[in-house]
Amino acid sequence: MSSTVTMLSNAQFQTVYNVFSFALASMLFTSLFLLVSQGRVLPRYRQAIVVSATVCGIAAYHYIRIFNSFNEAFVPAAAGGDYTLTPFGFNEGYRYVDWLLTVPLLLLETVAVLALPKATRSALLTKLIPASALMIILGYPGEIAADTAPKMIWGALSTIPFLFILYVLFVELTKSLGRQPADVSATVGRLRLLLIATWGVYPISFLFPVFGLDGASAFVARQVGYSIADVLAKCLYGLVIYKIARMKSAADDPTFAAVEFEEAPSSSSSQLSAA
Repeated sequence: MSSTVTMLSNAQFQTVYNVFSFALASMLFTSLFLLVSQGRVLPRYRQAIVVSATVCGIAAYHYIRIFNSFNEAFVPAAAGGDYTLTPFGFNEGYRYVDWLLTVPLLLLETVAVLALPKATRSALLTKLIPASALMIILGYPGEIAADTAPKMIWGALSTIPFLFILYVLFVELTKSLGRQPADVSATVGRLRLLLIATWGVYPISFLFPVFGLDGASAFVARQVGYSIADVLAKCLYGLVIYKIARMKSAADDPTFAAVEFEEAPSSSSSQLSAA
């Protein structure tokens, strides 16, 4: 679990430090916002908002651990100079524990916000959640591998459940979108694209050493890539889930739309995008 990087320049250390700080603040306050705002959707959609808040809360906790591990792993060799690796090392495992918990929950919130029939919901989650856990578990040995060959092998194995998740999201979930209001269906379609686009950053970051980056440069690029992807895949994704919940609440209950969007109940459908 320890980093093979032995030294970071002052600029490299500060870059990673500031990115971790940004990610931690984003996770923490998105979680708080979602918890406070759950009352602004109908009860049937609150589970999705609570799950979104939980995802960000779990991530905030792990970013505290990542932050602490990073600060313990690298200490300044001289004032304003390079930072050297301590015997503690940097624990990359915190990220994978975080992903093992949050990636299945991200898929759960996607299904939960649609309020699908129980049988459909159960069938989707039975496929998505085990595949997401397998994807993370298979990726970890490649993350800590020092050589390219095992990194590529484990990365390829991890890609198999990743592609399966793509199939379920884009093929099977699409069958359920026909029962959603038009605006909601379009937003969910974009939501899936957002999820896949942000998830695509992870394998790119994973493969930085294979692309020619090595040592400190690869370490910094990977940490920045993972952190930005986490913010997009958890904070931004959670806020879009909140928007969808608001849209569906307005579509389901004209009285809710009238109160929340200050419009006449009969005209609520024309203002859903304001959610």
